[in-house]
Formats: sequence, C-alpha cells, structure tokens
Amino acid sequence: MRKFVVTLLVCYLVAVGLVGAEECDNISSLSLDQIGPCINKFSGFADAISRANATNSRELANLNTQISNLKAQINQLNSQIQKLQSDVFERQVKIGVRETLLAARVKQDYIRKREWSPLVAMFAADTAQGLFADLAYREKLARDDREQIASISGEVKELGVRSQELGNQIKNLDALKKRVDDQATWLAGEVAKANKYVADLSGKIASLTARQQALLAQKTGTYQTSVGDVPLADDPAARPDYNPGFSPAFALFSFGAPHFKGMSQYGAFGRAKNGQNYETILRAYYGNVRVQDVNTSLSIRTTVGTMDFENRYIIGIAEMPGSWGDEGGMEALKAQAIAARSYALSYVGWRMGNQNAGGSICVTESCQVWKSSKADNPGKWREAVGATRGKIVVSNVSNEIVNTWYASTSGGYQESYTSLGHTTPGFWDTTSDWTRWADGAWEKSGGSPWFYKGWYKSRSGTNCGRGHPWLRENEFADIINAAIVYANGGDASGIFPTDGCLGQAGWSTDRMAQEAEKYGGKVMSVSSVRVNHGSDGITNQVIFSTNRGEVTISGTNFYKAFNLRAPGAIHLTSGLFNIERK
Repeated sequence: MRKFVVTLLVCYLVAVGLVGAEECDNISSLSLDQIGPCINKFSGFADAISRANATNSRELANLNTQISNLKAQINQLNSQIQKLQSDVFERQVKIGVRETLLAARVKQDYIRKREWSPLVAMFAADTAQGLFADLAYREKLARDDREQIASISGEVKELGVRSQELGNQIKNLDALKKRVDDQATWLAGEVAKANKYVADLSGKIASLTARQQALLAQKTGTYQTSVGDVPLADDPAARPDYNPGFSPAFALFSFGAPHFKGMSQYGAFGRAKNGQNYETILRAYYGNVRVQDVNTSLSIRTTVGTMDFENRYIIGIAEMPGSWGDEGGMEALKAQAIAARSYALSYVGWRMGNQNAGGSICVTESCQVWKSSKADNPGKWREAVGATRGKIVVSNVSNEIVNTWYASTSGGYQESYTSLGHTTPGFWDTTSDWTRWADGAWEKSGGSPWFYKGWYKSRSGTNCGRGHPWLRENEFADIINAAIVYANGGDASGIFPTDGCLGQAGWSTDRMAQEAEKYGGKVMSVSSVRVNHGSDGITNQVIFSTNRGEVTISGTNFYKAFNLRAPGAIHLTSGLFNIERK
C-alpha cells in the first residue's frame, strides 16, 4: 500500500526547504536572477507532487472498487440471511404444529392408559389381533411425531448456526468496509490537498512567469506600435548594410514589430498605391467581411472627455499620416478611417441592433491614438473620414461589427485572431511565394522602416552606449552558449546581459561557457549561420557552424535566449527574424 506517498513527499520537501521558500514567496520583489531558480524550484516540486498524486489517485480508484465489491458481498449475505430466517420461521411453525399434535396424542394416551384395563380392552376388542394393531398404530404415530420434531429441531439448530455464521461474516465485512471507507476518505482528502497544492504552485509559476515577462519587457522595449502622426525616420545603423567597423560581425534583424494581427497599415499603403480600393484592402486583412453603413450620429466617452463621434473623435485619430493621401494612399486612409471607427465602436460595446454603447475608450496606443492637434488640423485625413462617414466593417459570418485590430508593420505575415465571433485569416501579405515573401511584401511597397530592422535601443531611447545592433564573434558565441543552456532546460538564472545596463547583470561569459559545457560543449567561434523560416510566419530553426560542430536551436528558444542575453538594449521584436554575418 502506497497511500502515504504524497504525505511523505511533502514532508521531505518541507525538510529540504523546497516548500514555502521565503525567497520565492514575495514575487513582486524578485529580481531577474532570482526568478529563474524559483520557477525551476516550483516546477520541479509541482512535477514531483503530480507524479506522486497519480499513484494516490490510482490507489483511491482501487479502494473505491473494493468498497463497491464489499457492498455487493454484504448485500448478498443479507439476502441469504433473510432467506435463512424465513426458512427457520417456516420450520419453527412446523415444529410447533408437530409439538402440539404430539402433546395432544401424549395427553390422550396418558388418559387412556389411566382408564385402560387389559380385561376391558380384551372384552371390547373383536379379536386380540385388533387390540394389538390399535396399540401399535398409536405407538407409531407418537414415534413419527417425535422423529419429525427431532428432525425439524435439528434443521432449526443448523439454520441457526448458519445464520449466526453469516451474521458474523457481515460483521467482519462491515468492519472491513468501514476500514476501507476510512482509508478511501483519508486518501481522497490527500489527493484533494495535493491537487490544491499543485494548483497553488501553478499559480505561483504563472505569477513568476508574468514577473519575468514584465522585467524582460523593460529590457526589450516590447510594445505595440503604429505609424502614428509623426515624421518617419529611418535609422541607418539599424539597416543590414551598416558597416560596424569590425569583422566577423553578427546581427539579428526582426521582420516587423508587434503586434501582427489585423490590418497592416504599411501594407494597406502599399496596396493603395497599387490601385486597390478600401473595400479590397479591408477584405484582405479581415477576411469574410462587408462594409456597411450605420448611424454614427452619437457621442463617445473617452479618457479625455465625451465628444462627438464623427466630427471630433474620428477626425482626431492619429494612427496614419494624412500626407499619405498625397502619395497615392487615399484608399489606405479610407480603410484606416473605417477600421478606426469599427474598432472604437466595438471597444465601447456598440453592437448591431443595439447602439446604446456605454463604455469608454482610452486615447493612447493601448486603445487607439487620439490627438487634439490632429482633430484641429486633420489635412487629407478629414477627406478620408468624410468619404467613409458611417461605414463600419461587419462580419459575414457573425453579422456583427468586427473588432478591427491594426498595426504598422507585421513583417510580411499576418497572424489570425478571433473576436466577437469573427476570425481573421492568417496569411503571407505578399505577392511572392512565401519562401521569398520579402520580394513582393506589400509593406515593402509601402516603405515601412520597420519591415526589416535591427533593434538596439529601448523604448525610452536607451542604447547602453551601443550605436548599432552588430555583435563581435565572442559576444555572439556567448549568446549561443546561453541559448544552448536555455534550450536544454538548464539553469537560466544567469541568462541576462553581462553589462547590467538595464537591470541585474548576468553571468560572466566564462560562467556561461561552463554551463554550456554540460550540454555538448561550449561555443568559442562561429564560422557560419543558417536560418530556416516556417510557413506559419515564424523562424523555425537557427543552425550555427561552430568549433564544437553544428549547433541547431529552435527559433523560439533562440528568440527568448537572445532577448535575455544580448548586451545592452539589443533585442528582437518578432519571432520572425533573420541573422546576418559580415
């Protein structure tokens, strides 16, 4: 019996300090180098408890089966006892009748014997033979009664013994059932406690992971970007043709910047310049939809006050430069106006057939950007808003307004999303075969400066003293070592930049190399790099030719390790990326 496996395991883990570790309890105070060990600790403990609890769950199922079998046996014995008791009663009735008859005969014989005279009997009988026959008959009846009474009494005694034996069996089975019931109840409690404990650990792991992501966002500057009503600056140092002044040099370039769902604004600009109208553009990005006219003569509540929806709010949406209207992009501006209108209405709760929206919308990129300066001087944007007044995007599937997400640049692949009963398509936004999607990417036609870019500054503009995203060979080898450790599930607590510019400093390059030695050897030199992209819009694999041979790491693992270990503020903004060497 292994019913104590979880209890004993918990006691052991408490003894070795894996339960209730104080350094992991206050999640909000943990630094980057503390989060990894805590996640590993809680994950290992949760796995151990889950495995042990699986044994208890199987044992509990076996006990419940035993209880069911015991209940069936007890019911069967109770039925047998009831039948025996019925048989005993019938036989006791028969004995009573026989005893009554026998008593009557005995009494009658006694009276007759008291009154009987041999001479009288002899003279009363016709013959002597008749006399003796009558006497023999009376004796036989009495003997038969005595024999039947003895036989029935034996049966009653035997039935009584069997009934007592069955009663004892029932008592034993009842006692056994109680013990099994108690054991099952205890074990069910242990299983429930273990399940609750695992759930608590899962919650802690989720909280730690969220904390890790929040701290990582501080380094990488992860954010959702749109074109905005700002000058479009191109940073020459972020382009692949930049000369870092040393060789070999390695740099990672992201395709697009988050997020990648809904309409690509630069893609819409490229399509408009190619002659597509706003309806074609909207159907390309949102799928099976139609543009429908509705009554938008209403007010909308925002975080800067309530305003007229069409004449003030939509006019002030600063998500696409009005200048595009003079550059062949008027249809893109119209598509943006309809998307912005649909997004705002769906956000505040406006629905087809029920236009009483009661919600409020923010005026930052967390919702969609609204600026009073844009509302005061809309330029060509006013023309696009006026031409599409009252038009929204409606799903042909749900016949409901579409929650029209959009962003500046996806890097060539639009991810699918589902909202309000409508699902948008996932597709390569290009006229080329996806294996060479950049050649015909609509965002490239639109001139997006974020289509293919190396990122080396944080959101606030911090660059930690670096003027470009290019890495020296020893720096790149160090990142590969970190990715090897990360991909193999090793100790990730030191996988952070060595410079500590944006927070906690990580392990030294020597220490990272020592960790990589545990997984096939450390990387000291890199002669070439290959990147495999997938048809699902992400980088599948990166393959490095190194001093220890060929090293292959999944794109997802390398993306995470790179963003954790890359020096300064160098980072990737997309899971679709490329690595260049010069």
